[in-house]
Amino acid sequence: MWHDIKMLNAISNVLLGLCALALLSSGLWWVTQRPMFTLKVIRIEGAAQSELRHVTRSTVKGSAIPRIKGNFFTANLNAVRLAFESVPWVRRATVRREWPNKLIVTLEEHTPLGTWGDDGRLLSTNGDVFTANLAEAEEDGELPEFFGPEGSEKEVVARFRALQSWFAPAHLAPSSVQLSTRYAWTVKLSNGMTVELGREQSKTTLKERVDRLVQMYPQLVARLQDRIESVDMRYPNGMALRASGLAFGLDSKRQ
Repeated sequence: MWHDIKMLNAISNVLLGLCALALLSSGLWWVTQRPMFTLKVIRIEGAAQSELRHVTRSTVKGSAIPRIKGNFFTANLNAVRLAFESVPWVRRATVRREWPNKLIVTLEEHTPLGTWGDDGRLLSTNGDVFTANLAEAEEDGELPEFFGPEGSEKEVVARFRALQSWFAPAHLAPSSVQLSTRYAWTVKLSNGMTVELGREQSKTTLKERVDRLVQMYPQLVARLQDRIESVDMRYPNGMALRASGLAFGLDSKRQ
């Protein structure tokens, strides 16, 4: 081997390359550790120029900032993103670097639609369940209540939107929407009346039942005023109604 000039030259070139690579790596490491690359600014902004209503400087400083490690080059952006997404009210965070010592964090907040379940959690307009200060969520008024099996959150939000438009002609609005474990729907309205809508047997079942109630509602109010407590619409051609001091049905076949 020691008489093979070509092999010796090849080995020499490899060793020189390794030495150069080691020197280059050491030089890069030295550069990245310079004080000028220490993170000095973490700028937080709302997504799409929207204002952050609930995420405060003190909350971020107390829960997210302490979890950020490294400098401009070594900070793990995914770890930074997760740190900010753990902050109450934050739905999504994106993080980017800005030369030479800044991180720009863009936050999207949850928009509360109502409460979810009985444990104080909130449901967002996107159908996400999250935990935050209920008093902050109710700054603009009392929130509707939502109940349903795990995984049904987006379905409940979609049904709530539909119910809003279906009951609008009667000047009523849903204040509570519940989907049971048997997938039967119950709605409580803004006038305190509870409406049993039952299971969705077809794409039009629930709307047909609501339309039937809306059509008859003026007559019911004229006769019973504000005494109506609940209405059961799980009948093909009628309803069962309960009012203060009385109860009666208009059809014997319930679905």
